This record gives sequence, C-alpha cells and structure tokens, in this order.
Amino acid sequence: MRQHFYKNNMSFADKLSAVDYFLVFLVLALGVISIFSMYSTEGGSFGYYTRSHIYRFTTFFLFFSFFSFLNINLWYKFSYIFYFLILILLLGVHFYGITSSGSKRWISLIVFNLQPSEMMKVGIIIFLAKYYNKIPANDVNKIRFLILPIFILFIPLSLVAAQPDLGTSLLIAMTGISVIFLAGFRLKYFFYLFITLICLAPVAISFLKPYQKSRILTFLNPEKDPLGAGYQIIQSKIAVGSGGIFGKGFLKGSQNYLDYLPEKHTDFIFTLFSEQFGFIGSTILLIIYALIIYRIIRIGMRTKNNFSRLFCFGFATSFFIFVTVNMSMVLGLLPIVGAPLPIMSYGGSSLLSMLSGLGIVMSCKIYEREQIN
Repeated sequence: MRQHFYKNNMSFADKLSAVDYFLVFLVLALGVISIFSMYSTEGGSFGYYTRSHIYRFTTFFLFFSFFSFLNINLWYKFSYIFYFLILILLLGVHFYGITSSGSKRWISLIVFNLQPSEMMKVGIIIFLAKYYNKIPANDVNKIRFLILPIFILFIPLSLVAAQPDLGTSLLIAMTGISVIFLAGFRLKYFFYLFITLICLAPVAISFLKPYQKSRILTFLNPEKDPLGAGYQIIQSKIAVGSGGIFGKGFLKGSQNYLDYLPEKHTDFIFTLFSEQFGFIGSTILLIIYALIIYRIIRIGMRTKNNFSRLFCFGFATSFFIFVTVNMSMVLGLLPIVGAPLPIMSYGGSSLLSMLSGLGIVMSCKIYEREQIN
C-alpha cells in the first residue's frame, strides 16, 4: 500500500495554517488595482469591462482557492491529462473556433469564450515538470530524453501560430524552454540553439504575414507611420512619459480620456496606469509583481519534491517573462506582440491561466512535505 506521508496527517486547520497569506494578499492587491484600472478605462463608470472583470476575478479567485487545497499528488497524477485536454481545445479552435479581428483564437464553452493558448502557458509547465521529475538528473542532457519535450512543445506552437497568434506562441516557447533549462539542460546547447535561430531568422521572416512584418518595422521605426502602424506605440510612450513622477491622478489621464490610447483595457493597461500614477505608482506595481515572483520561488525552494520545485521555478520564470514582455512592449522596447499583463489586463482566459497557475503554486506550498507517488 502506498504511503501518503503528511497528506493523511493534515487537518483542514493544518492546511489553512500552511497557506502563504502574503502571496494571497499580493494577488488580491493586484486584483483590486486591476479593477480600479478597468474602472478608469471606462471614464469612471461601472461599464461592461469593469463589471465583467470584477465577475471574472471573483470567480477565478475562487478557482485559485479551490486549486490551492487540491493535493499536489493530484496535480502530478493528472499533469499529462491537463496538457492533453488543453491540446484538444486548441484543436477544437482550429476546427470550430470563433474568429475575431482576423484571428481564430477562441472556443465557446457556453459560459464564456476560452482562449486555450493562454491555458497552454500553464499546461506546458506542468507537463514538463512531471516529465523531468521522472528522469534522473544525469540523463537530462541525453538526446533521447529531449525528443518528447520538443515534440510536446512543437504541437501547440504550431496550432497557436496558425491561428495566427505569433506572440502567444513565442511566449509558450519561452515558457517551455525555460522549464527545460531549469531541469538541468546545459547552457551551451541553448547557446547553439540561439545561434541557429539567429541564422534562420531571415528565412523565418519570409513566412511572416504582412501585419507581423509591419509590427517589426514599426518597432524599429514607429515614427515612419505615426498615424498608422506606429500610432499605438507612439501614443503609449507619450502617455507613460506624461505621467511624470507622481502621475496626473486617478481618472485624469489625458491620453486615456481623449481616446488617444487604443487597447487601453487589454495589452496597454500598464500605459494607462503609468499615466495616472506616474513613476511612483509604476514602481509600486513592479514591486508587487517582484514580490509575487519572489514568493513563488521561495515556495519552490522550500518544497520537498522535485515536481513542485520545477513547477514553481518554471511558473515564476514564465510570470517574469509575461510581465517583462508586456511592459517592454508598451514602452517600445519590444515589438507589439499582443501579450497581456498578468491579472491586470482584461481577458478571462489570461486571468484564468494565471490564477490557475498560482493555485498550483499554493498547492505546492500547502503540501510542501508531500512525497510524489
């Protein structure tokens, strides 16, 4: 009979005492900030986006709480199933997806439209965490053990890129590669891969769609088409710069309220926040994100099993990547790739993905002494 050390000895009170309440507080704080930001995008009224965001955050925060108390062995046991369910949904998008703005990224689940590519950001981490948990550390760099991770990563990348959603596919790729690296894959192989990708870049560019090429050219020189392709990034940088040190104040951003700033409730939510609260407010927001990442890493360092450790480190890395890419994008440091800011941006699928991942992280914390069976 299998021994479930610690699990059978934990009462509900023990589980409650094991919760990382500081992480819960940080998530709630970010949720409250996101609600006020959404309220600001609608000119200080509880319009559609604000009400929808409140409903989604409340619902998915309950998911986060429920997932937190599921034993980490359950997450380990169903890791592959979790990945393949999301993969099936991605295939469903390909055949039965909802098309919007020229992209087919969503599938109707009756209650709401889900973007499976967002959930794949978590699915790829949990799959690889289980896979590498089973492989001895000395075998990680053997080619035969790299074939399956590449295959498992390539399938969703191809499906997401075909939607087309090159930005999300790149984020999934970076997430998967980071987990492989954290599992112990040698750095020199990543260097070889990087050199190969650089050499193949001209070939890859030839396969890009016209709007994707336009985004790259706009990134290099947004002033070339200030009223067209470069409009978003120019207005974004103006808004961030106009916030100054202390910002213009809540509900007082001119770029927002004069409708100069497009997509302000989704990918460019940080721009709106920065204009209103300035450098000080932006720094506080960055500190909250940094503390969330720190708490995730801390949980990973304290856990007693490799699966939980690898998942926490992988999720912390991906969370950092998502925040960095979004903020770099709106500041003109990276091309616009349609990357939402975790928890802050409007979008149910992104919110569900992040809170689900944080729920698994909290499960790692509550069951930190659990042995994986």
